[in-house]
Amino acid sequence: MTSPAERYAAARSAAEHPQTQAFAARQRFDLDPFQVEACHALEGGRSVLVAAPTGAGKTIVGEFAIHLAMQTPSDKAFYTTPMKALSNQKFRELVDVYGEDQVGLLTGDTNINGNARIVVMTTEVLRNMLYAGSDALRGLRYVVMDEVHYLADRFRGPVWEEVILHLPQDVRLISLSATVSNAEEFGDWLDTVRGDTDVIVSEIRPVPLEQHVLVRDDLLPLFDDRAGVATAQVNQELTRIRSFTGSRHESNQRAQEYRSNRHAGRQAQRPPRGGKRPVRASNLRRIERMDRPDVVRLLERANLLPAIFFIFSRVGCDAAVQQVRRAGVRLTSQEDRAEIRSIVDERTRSLQDEDLDVLGFWEWRDNLERGVAAHHAGMLPAFKEVVEELFQRKLVKAVFATETLALGINMPARTVVLEKMEKFNGEARVAITSGEYTQLTGRAGRRGIDVEGHAVVQWTEGMDPQAVAALASRRTYPLNSSFRPTYNMAVNLIDGFGRARAREILESSFAQFQADRAVVGLARKVKDAEESLDGYEKAMQCEHGDFLDYAAIRRELSDLEKKNRKDAAGPRVAREKRMKKIQQLRTRMQRHPCHGCPDREAHARWAERYYSLKRETDRIRRQIENRTGTVARIFDRVIDVLQVMGYIHAAGDDLALTDAGRTMRRIYGERDLLVAESLRQNLWRNLDAPSLAAMASCLVYEPRRDEQNMGERGLPRGAFRIAYDATTRLWAELDDLEHDYSLPRTEPLAPGLAAAMHSWARGGALDRVLIDADMAAGDFVRWTKQTIDLLDQLSIVAEDGDLARTARRALDGVRRGIVAYSAV
Repeated sequence: MTSPAERYAAARSAAEHPQTQAFAARQRFDLDPFQVEACHALEGGRSVLVAAPTGAGKTIVGEFAIHLAMQTPSDKAFYTTPMKALSNQKFRELVDVYGEDQVGLLTGDTNINGNARIVVMTTEVLRNMLYAGSDALRGLRYVVMDEVHYLADRFRGPVWEEVILHLPQDVRLISLSATVSNAEEFGDWLDTVRGDTDVIVSEIRPVPLEQHVLVRDDLLPLFDDRAGVATAQVNQELTRIRSFTGSRHESNQRAQEYRSNRHAGRQAQRPPRGGKRPVRASNLRRIERMDRPDVVRLLERANLLPAIFFIFSRVGCDAAVQQVRRAGVRLTSQEDRAEIRSIVDERTRSLQDEDLDVLGFWEWRDNLERGVAAHHAGMLPAFKEVVEELFQRKLVKAVFATETLALGINMPARTVVLEKMEKFNGEARVAITSGEYTQLTGRAGRRGIDVEGHAVVQWTEGMDPQAVAALASRRTYPLNSSFRPTYNMAVNLIDGFGRARAREILESSFAQFQADRAVVGLARKVKDAEESLDGYEKAMQCEHGDFLDYAAIRRELSDLEKKNRKDAAGPRVAREKRMKKIQQLRTRMQRHPCHGCPDREAHARWAERYYSLKRETDRIRRQIENRTGTVARIFDRVIDVLQVMGYIHAAGDDLALTDAGRTMRRIYGERDLLVAESLRQNLWRNLDAPSLAAMASCLVYEPRRDEQNMGERGLPRGAFRIAYDATTRLWAELDDLEHDYSLPRTEPLAPGLAAAMHSWARGGALDRVLIDADMAAGDFVRWTKQTIDLLDQLSIVAEDGDLARTARRALDGVRRGIVAYSAV
């Protein structure tokens, strides 16, 4: 029962924020306090940064911004996401609310109703629109940046900062982030560059999360029920199990060591270290891990399905589905199966039968009808979208997924299972971070359906429950900028603002903001050190003379004597020269007035402290010099390279673009300078459409680590090989130039996909092409779409009309079959 005061406050809030009230009335759930606070800020004309856990309902705030835009006849709202899959999903959701005529989708390879009042797009598309001064920006009032913490991504992160810096000042920005530990710092920067920005942080999950460890066939609580997560007090039963398995593991190690010693011919009668003979492993009870089918059955009996099993390997995901299939697990009713088949056939009807055979469609559909599926980047995007839809409809009950599923896609489950607490990062197996643990387990718990979500960690050999508890207790990770100027960014900034203003913009970046904040801390250290140095200097004052000068002579003498001892066998001339200098210093020291001071050694101890601290202080000062204006200094080097290459020239007191520079304005990607220079030198003029598609793939493809040294076997011959060799020589020249100007080096061409792309553009069959590419269908589609994106750029910017036409023919050849298919 609410009090009169509470009813009055609610009525007053509704009167002051009528749009929030109207929007909230349309929702299926009551808005949480952080959502209401953010909506009030937007209704008050301010931007917002909302940082909240996965599944907390951050996107409601973005949807409210769209609601506000639609209250006027002309305002527009853009909704940006880091991934095409997220854009597709949000597009469908908004179409359901506002209708097809009001909502558009722009993802680089998809263009639907781009002039609509609500447009969903990837962040790169918005960046390109801002640089091009697109007419679609007229009337833009709100921009939602979903998953804004992506700006920490090393490869794509800078795009987020470019958008934030270049959006018109009257556009309100809605930044939605996972829970980060420095949200206030990021919010301060947004407030600096965008104006009034409210920072709204929520640590509360709308659906509480229960943490479990699966030991054998027992689901044990991770935390002591009486202590709770806040204290991170581990369940004592898990601690006892850890102690038991740890002693067994140590005994096995001793036994192995003993066997090794014996095998090496050492005395077999001598017991291993510790004076005890090894205990046989068979005498100790081993904790067996449950097979995946048994885990699925256990969760089904406990009413903990649907569940997502996170397996940090695509092969592992596919193998898990096969294990469950072979075990005869079936999680669906006859009615479920009929509905699943109907949805699958409807969503895939435009794919050809021969392609479906190559993709293993029939077995995949049968697994779906059993209620199980895999979800990873190697799958065809259309197949992943079907899995997502069926899981949301509660028709698929167990999904085995890689961690990419945790990145924003709306697939909440009742339970999340982590089979291991480590993953391969490309170089080694590493433990997952607290941020990754939070992101993965954030999928557990469906609002309005579940009373609580469940996170299940399977027991593994050597597991430390305390370490798992520490991951589960920490909810935050820092957001650090990955911003750096690129050639494309530089020419766009020069063209739009001139050099001086461009430097000011870059100095406003979050990267520089963080560096400057670090400088504040470093400057404070220098100030404290200077006070200590003054104190040391006073402590070593000598009435006989300048002890600081005397101490400097002693230090130089000591350093030379050490060097002389180390270099006793060095060249005779150098040693003689050094000895002469040593003798001169000894004479100076002995003649110095402070040498006869009775307190000389006491003064000398203070002098040593002084010089040690001064050395550290000088190092910090160099750090400050390096950090101040870091981004702008890199920009200056980029500008120098562009001037040397003839993309920019002096125009009075400022800079201006040449014709080549104007071409580069429309070239986006990691190898922007290489592409622009290849066009200028006409290196690709003799290529036919399949060969140009193959060349484009060399410029966008990023090989796996095990492909790095595969060489250039199987590349198309003739004109392609000539153009490839010329482009490679050009890359080497640019690489030397970047080295000379102390710039990050551009990666060389990657020909691993060229033969397959050439075959595909010529009309090759899917099965043959996937064998040539040696990759899964989903990977091939992803890289092909990036190839399409570059070919599209070439068709627009190529000054050679023949090359532009070739690019368009290459587009037609590549955009077919599974590549052209889109469930949107």
